[in-house]
Amino acid sequence: MTSLAAGSSIAAPAKSPLANAAFGLRIFTGLVGVLLAVLVSGFNENVTKVAMPDIRGAMGIGYDESTWLLAVYSATSISAMAFAPWCAATFSLRRFTLCAIGAFLLLGILCPLAPNVDVLMVLRTLQGFAGGALPPMLMSVALRFLPPGIRLYGLGSYALTATFGPSFGTPLSAWWVEYAGWQWAFWQIVPLSLLAMICVAWGLPQDPLRLERYKQFDWRGLLLGLPGLIMLVLALELGQRLNWFESTMIRFFIFGGGTLLVLFFINEWSHPLPFFKLQLLKIRNLAHALLTLGGVLFVLLAVIKIPSVYLAQIQGYRPLETAPVMLLVALPQLIALPLVVALCNLRWVDCRWVLAIGLGLLALACGIGSQVTAVWSREDFYPLQAIQIIAQPMAVIPLLMLATGGLNPADGPFASAWFNTVKGFSATAAGSLLGVLTLNREHFHSTMLIDRLGNAPLVPGSTDLAHRIHQQAVVLTSSDLYLYMAGLALLLIVLIPFGPTRIYPPGTPVGAVK
Repeated sequence: MTSLAAGSSIAAPAKSPLANAAFGLRIFTGLVGVLLAVLVSGFNENVTKVAMPDIRGAMGIGYDESTWLLAVYSATSISAMAFAPWCAATFSLRRFTLCAIGAFLLLGILCPLAPNVDVLMVLRTLQGFAGGALPPMLMSVALRFLPPGIRLYGLGSYALTATFGPSFGTPLSAWWVEYAGWQWAFWQIVPLSLLAMICVAWGLPQDPLRLERYKQFDWRGLLLGLPGLIMLVLALELGQRLNWFESTMIRFFIFGGGTLLVLFFINEWSHPLPFFKLQLLKIRNLAHALLTLGGVLFVLLAVIKIPSVYLAQIQGYRPLETAPVMLLVALPQLIALPLVVALCNLRWVDCRWVLAIGLGLLALACGIGSQVTAVWSREDFYPLQAIQIIAQPMAVIPLLMLATGGLNPADGPFASAWFNTVKGFSATAAGSLLGVLTLNREHFHSTMLIDRLGNAPLVPGSTDLAHRIHQQAVVLTSSDLYLYMAGLALLLIVLIPFGPTRIYPPGTPVGAVK
């Protein structure tokens, strides 16, 4: 325990006059710069996913190669989230953030200029590391520099990465590819990244280098945790295409990555300066927030994917035609999220009730969505999206409040590593599980519909009949998925009375936890 206490003290930020500068315009500008960088990082991943068919056609990339391009970016991005807080504490938050944005920007410019897919694969792998290093910086800035009275607003800006970012990715991709060309699926990061660098360079204080931390560098943890995370994410990204455990490579990734992560956590438990402080999981609020975060991200991903897939397969919508459905949720987040933060910042408001109401509204929206039929168009999804405008921030802001409330300043980087890594990994796992559920339910409903036809002889128009069977299978699958998400949201509500304790806004006289 003595060594752990020493490690915690080493992990604390250096006490320099610059680092303790009073909150003002410069700190606010720096926070905005980091927020822009994080949002651009999220846009970049979503845009290239949606625009991949156009990128494949323009660069002559095969389908298998394109799946690897997406997989390696996700794998390196998520793994970078785990180790970025340590780097920021060592090289200074300002310096590390500027280097990450600069590398992310440069690699994005080079991607469309790659002469072949192998070079593009290397560039996207490196860009994943740079982009993944940015989200933990936003939480670190909010926890470290913002006064208690407005700290929750800074954490609320982080919530935009889970609500505004994913919903805005599809419309942004549709716009760039439709009107500017496929190269801008990569180059759209340029203007905002440059602006982010200017804001960070002017706004964030400059701490001194803390290279003495290398004396206790967790080399064993890096060599175990980094490949372990990468292998597990690759397994999740590629598993469905390679038929999961039927593939030797997927089995190797799952069992090998799982073994490395177990050894990694054993190492982290006793290391004096770990990347992950497992002892923090003894805090009920943090443990509950991390567990619930995975479920909330699953629901949020599903309510984006289900209408997009339905409108594409049933109504033949292009991404640009689906954009209004996504924008209806994304843009109002800029207003709804600060309102929810203001609500949670009231001393008499219990954020656990806010969380329960938000999850209840998500369950309601999914319950309405389960009534989907083959005649639904874009406008029929608007009522669901309208409910999500307020439901999404109500489900995310309380989790940030529970995860960070009552933490010691020295534990800020560890909390950031936990929250961001769980967020990234859960999003990937949710996408993989959603794909498996979708495929299984479509097969089930197709089989049931065909069985109902019996052995009726084929008649003219049988091709049209097959098309209608597929359509109905997609509709029934969409309904099933909405019901599953409603059930998951309700389950998360049931867990609330058994998990978190009452927590008060930062800076209240009562303290953090009651």
